[in-house]
Amino acid sequence: MARPSSLPDVTGSRTPRGAARTWRRWALAPGLVAAVLALGLAFGWFVVVPTARPALRPGEGYGIDVSNHQGPVDWRAVAADGVSYAYLKATEGRTFVDPYLAANWAGARDAGIRRGAYHFFSLCSPGADQAAAFLRTAPPDPTALAPALDLEILDGCADRPPAAAVQAELDAFTERVERAWGRPLLVYARGSWTGTYPVPSGPPRPRWRTSFFVRPHGEWSVWQVHYAARVDGVRGRVDLDVVRPERLLVP
Repeated sequence: MARPSSLPDVTGSRTPRGAARTWRRWALAPGLVAAVLALGLAFGWFVVVPTARPALRPGEGYGIDVSNHQGPVDWRAVAADGVSYAYLKATEGRTFVDPYLAANWAGARDAGIRRGAYHFFSLCSPGADQAAAFLRTAPPDPTALAPALDLEILDGCADRPPAAAVQAELDAFTERVERAWGRPLLVYARGSWTGTYPVPSGPPRPRWRTSFFVRPHGEWSVWQVHYAARVDGVRGRVDLDVVRPERLLVP
């Protein structure tokens, strides 16, 4: 019997070196594509988006909306960066007053920026009490933009009242504020709210709509373009808006 060879017979089983290299390249390709996509997205989010602004049409201007989260604001620097309008948080619920409102209100005015006040509605408090708190903090001002109502389910209220009860409280808030200011509210309602609760009843009001870099369809007075803008004079990121002021100012 013939003695078996000490070398293995690999005829037909060894992968050619060129083919192995090709296989490795294809194996690495998905990872490289994912890395390139991740870098592209990061570049877009951290570099392109913060400084990008949509083109304005006649009668429009850039705006921002700020609260205590932004801290102190250099309003002259904001104005020099092309911002003409600002909405400033005034109150939330029936007890919270934004600690920066007074400084923001005066600073925006002195910088030539048209400003308005907004209230963050809470499910925890009666609408009439919230209206009273807002009117004490942001009394009617004929030089200001129309007051705004921010509707989002973000507060710490554990209860989730039925829609009919929320409608009644919203209408109580709206009736008191609109009667005092003599103008309809600007209403901002995010999807988290509109999927569960109504907006104030009555005639159509100016709307504040959110649409990431895409012009909203239908009527709107404020378009929130995105919430990651870099604006001179504001620490960190801030909401960028496009404002159509014709329905927000006293004629």
